[in-house]
Amino acid sequence: MTLSTINLRDADELRTLAERGARELRSGQPDEAGPAEVVAWVAANFGLRQAAVACSMADAALPHLVAAQIPGVDVLFLDTGYHFLETTFTRDEVARTLDVRIVDVKPEQTVREQDATYGANLFDRDPALCCARRKVAPLQRALGDYEVWFTGVRRDEAPTRIGTPLVTWDERNGLVKVNPVAAWSFDDLTAYAAKHDVVVNPLIESGYPSIGCAPCTRPVAPGEDPRSGRWAGTAKTECGLHE
Repeated sequence: MTLSTINLRDADELRTLAERGARELRSGQPDEAGPAEVVAWVAANFGLRQAAVACSMADAALPHLVAAQIPGVDVLFLDTGYHFLETTFTRDEVARTLDVRIVDVKPEQTVREQDATYGANLFDRDPALCCARRKVAPLQRALGDYEVWFTGVRRDEAPTRIGTPLVTWDERNGLVKVNPVAAWSFDDLTAYAAKHDVVVNPLIESGYPSIGCAPCTRPVAPGEDPRSGRWAGTAKTECGLHE
C-alpha cells in the first residue's frame, strides 16, 4: 500500500484521539507514561504507514525506540543542504542499522537556487525565512501523508519547551503530535543510546548537545542551555517546527 492510497481520518477524529491519548497516557501528571508506553499507544491506534518519526540525526534513540514497536516506520530527515558531514553520516547509519525507512524531505529550492533568489547566506540575514523555506514548509508538506508524527522534543532542552506534552493535536500541520521522550534528560538519552548500542552523531562528544545546520550551530560550554548553540548571537531560539 502506498501513502496515496491510505484513507486518512479527518481533523475532528484525530483531534479527539489526541485528547484521549493525553488523558490515557496521563500527560503532565506525576505518573505519566514512559516512552515505551507512549509508542505502544500509537502502535495500537495508528497503522504503520500512518506514522512518521521526525529525526534531526543528533542520535538514533527516537527511531530505535519507535521501530521496536512499529518496525519499518518512516523516518523523516530534513535535508536542508546545510548539514554537517557528521549528520549525514548518522543518517546513513540509521538507515543501515535500524528497521526504518528513511525519507529525505527536501526544500523546493536547492541552496544554489535559493542563493539566486534571495542572495547568498540567507541564514545570516534572515534566519527565520531560511528555516521557514528549508525546514518548516518542507516538513509541513511531508506530514500531509500521515496521521501522527513523533518528535524528540524534550522539556529540559530550553525554557520554551518546559510544557511539552506527551500527545497533542498539531493544529498547524493537521495531525497528532507525539513527544515520547519529553520527560527525558540529555543523560537519559545518551544512556538509552549506550544501552541499546544505537548510533549517536559524533558531534555530541564535541560539545554539540543540539545539532542543526552547520552555519547556524556552535558547541556550547558546560552548564549552558543545550540549545544555546543554535543561532548563537541572535534572538532566535526555535526553527519554527515546534512553535
